[in-house]
Amino acid sequence: MSIESQNPATGEVVDTFDETSAEDREEHLERATETFEEWRETPVEHRQQLLSTAADVLRDGAEEYAQLMTEEMGKPIGQARDEVEKCAWVCEYYAEHAAEFLADDFVAGEPDARTVVAYQPLGPILAIMPWNFPFWQVFRFAAPNLVAGNVGLLKHASNVPGCAKAIEDIFREAGFPEGAFTSLLIGSDEVEDVIGDDRIQGVTLTGSDGAGRAVAETAGSELKKSVLELGGSDPFVVLEDAPMEKTVETAVQARLINNGQSCIAAKRFIVVDDVYDEFLERFVEEMDAQTVGDPSDEETDIGPQAREDLMEVLHGQVEETLEKGGECRLGGEPMDRDGAFYPPTVLTDVPDEAPADDEELFGPVASVFRVPDEEAAIEKANATRFGLGASVWTDDLERGERVARRFESGAAFVNELVKSDPRLPFGGVKDSGYGRELARDGIREFVNAKTIWVQHDAGEETGMVE
Repeated sequence: MSIESQNPATGEVVDTFDETSAEDREEHLERATETFEEWRETPVEHRQQLLSTAADVLRDGAEEYAQLMTEEMGKPIGQARDEVEKCAWVCEYYAEHAAEFLADDFVAGEPDARTVVAYQPLGPILAIMPWNFPFWQVFRFAAPNLVAGNVGLLKHASNVPGCAKAIEDIFREAGFPEGAFTSLLIGSDEVEDVIGDDRIQGVTLTGSDGAGRAVAETAGSELKKSVLELGGSDPFVVLEDAPMEKTVETAVQARLINNGQSCIAAKRFIVVDDVYDEFLERFVEEMDAQTVGDPSDEETDIGPQAREDLMEVLHGQVEETLEKGGECRLGGEPMDRDGAFYPPTVLTDVPDEAPADDEELFGPVASVFRVPDEEAAIEKANATRFGLGASVWTDDLERGERVARRFESGAAFVNELVKSDPRLPFGGVKDSGYGRELARDGIREFVNAKTIWVQHDAGEETGMVE
């Protein structure tokens, strides 16, 4: 069978790919297992060098890869270029720091013993990745795991098969051995069998909490390590002393980046009463000023939603919110044009338990809530089953940090939008998942932290490092 990728802005077919057959899947799994036995013994310095080369390959083909993302899922072309550069950055980051992160930890113990914690790779790791950041999500997994000595198998979203194959080609061109990174063009109904395969040693997923529960259940039944980065409904808290011009400017960016299709996008704007009217007026005005159009046009701020059915789900959430008593201040209807275009939308007076209050709205729809004070803002920010990111806006940085520490989230930002950074651990709490990606924490998720105890005769020099 074949898989078609479609341009969501035009409906035209971008390319056609053959699905991975059962026979090919078996061959890929076997090759990955064989490659791991050699790859794990490859000096980390050589793995780092190959990762550095992958960064060069990314930059050399940046325009090609950016255009591919824009064609397959509708990302504005400028943001697509930024995504390629961020992938190169994460490769360079681990190319520089992997040896340090994987070095043995010498632990003080008995005086006549040498005790060490060694970090050793586990084997083939399955990555189940989404379409919204079709390069970055994959490289966020691949860079630390490949340099740690694991091998990767990618089950990418079905609407970005071209991106999946391009990423596989990037690692091959960089010099990684055959089987170190493989794309499996398979359906979601085949994922359970792959997780259950004895050769797979771990699984990571970025996606919805529903998908996360299914993957965690399967991985748990097989006693395999899993890392889940799931959905979010990030609060964006505006206190009375917020620097309003910067706050509004960033609020628009935080809600509309990637056409509003980001797990860590700000979705619930929680504004104290003293500045609510000012914020809402300026926010609606700036949202309305954004240019919706062809994502390949340099002047476009917002492209289409990635698929027609996803836009329909988003619109259904908006309609249900309005039926329950919410008010629409801007947008609220699919645009009358070809393609899956939904306009910037602002909802207010959102009732408790309406979709715009307790579900993730994955598109350019902002919910704005009025609260009386800081304490109520924190309470509302935490009144969600999600816990991925959060931000607070204030002129008092000590106050901001105090509020940030009270957010129930994996990341909290003061006077900045929520974002991922290779130097910092990334992940969520509650229904936003568990485990961490990036930084030292990320490279150590899929390794065996092995305790090694070497007993010496009494009085013998242990060689402990102080």
